[in-house]
Amino acid sequence: MERTRLSDFDYGLPPELIAQEPVTERDRSRMMVLQRNQDAVEHKHFTAFPEYLRAGDLLVMNNTRVIPARLLGKRLRDDGEAELLLLHRYGEDEWIAMVRPGRKLKPGAVIQFTRGLKAQIKDYAGRGQRLVCFSGPEPLEKMLPRVGKVPLPPYITRELKDPAQYQTIYAAENGSSAAPTAGFHFTPAVFDSLRRKGVDWAFVTLHIGPGTFQPVREEDIRQHEMHREYYRVGAEAAQQINNTRRKGGRIVAVGTTVCRVLEDASDAEGYLKETARWTDLFIYPGYRFKAVDILLTNFHLPRSTLLMLVCAFAGHERVMEAYRTAVAKNYRFFSFGDSMLLL
Repeated sequence: MERTRLSDFDYGLPPELIAQEPVTERDRSRMMVLQRNQDAVEHKHFTAFPEYLRAGDLLVMNNTRVIPARLLGKRLRDDGEAELLLLHRYGEDEWIAMVRPGRKLKPGAVIQFTRGLKAQIKDYAGRGQRLVCFSGPEPLEKMLPRVGKVPLPPYITRELKDPAQYQTIYAAENGSSAAPTAGFHFTPAVFDSLRRKGVDWAFVTLHIGPGTFQPVREEDIRQHEMHREYYRVGAEAAQQINNTRRKGGRIVAVGTTVCRVLEDASDAEGYLKETARWTDLFIYPGYRFKAVDILLTNFHLPRSTLLMLVCAFAGHERVMEAYRTAVAKNYRFFSFGDSMLLL
């Protein structure tokens, strides 16, 4: 039976299980292992991850880098507080951004930030967003590290000791306002173990926006309007993925963002070509996967599109039971939490 009711994806989560900071050593996080053709689960640490792969498998990872996309300033007209959250570049000096307070930030409004940076609201951009034009003594990209802050998910209430904690160690392409958190568990030691095992990896890029935390409000989830995100699959990554599939290796998606990229970019047989485009692909139970063989992911919010994707991949009943087990065994949840390996 296909599960399409929002209430089907709810579960009870004690607030104290929401991780507020990462573990000291990334690869010492816990990992629940779920075989899709079995009911039993295993409880490991992430250092055991390479043990579940074999020579010829390929990890696909999202190398997006979180930018200091949160800007706090003052409205020039009345000195009131204003906040921008950058979503994606629109032009040379223009960005699409979420704004607060929306009723005060209409076209024509000017916001003053520190170090001489200014932003003018140029137009409405739908969904409460604005087209914003920046001006300052230097290009915005050079000023962001000094003026902006790394945006954190709404459920993380503590300040980070080090902003690098909210990046994967392989982050390379600037553009995200949220991190691909399934990659947080990787360390150089884990990569060394994978290399010795004959497991390779490839990188794609999907810049994650705050829409990943957007709640689903419709009881019939099929009515939900999925957020759009921009991704890129390079020619080298496409070749690695296609060669792995031809040779019988398994494609391991590291995170739901990679899963969406691979499923959106592949043909019916799971082969890809160089691609760069926007996707609003919404994966929920009933979806037939064609590109992803194994999924590594964290534990997701109740009633979220991310949880729906995981249920589509491994089965609704099996995943929801695994989540109840995770709560009972005090797994750590969400961005800085533990991981689940779905084989």
